[in-house]
Amino acid sequence: MSRFGSIALIVVGCLFLLSNLGLFRFSQVAQLLHTWWPLILIAVGVLGLLGKKG
Repeated sequence: MSRFGSIALIVVGCLFLLSNLGLFRFSQVAQLLHTWWPLILIAVGVLGLLGKKG
């Protein structure tokens, strides 16, 4: 599994744990994604370019 995939699983796991503990609501994530989705796409693209070797 790639490093990005591992980090994504850790982040998702932490979000579910915080939700189960009542410290986090998924509506907060939806609001953040609604606002910042273009930046997320740009970051994924830049990471893809930087990760290519050769």
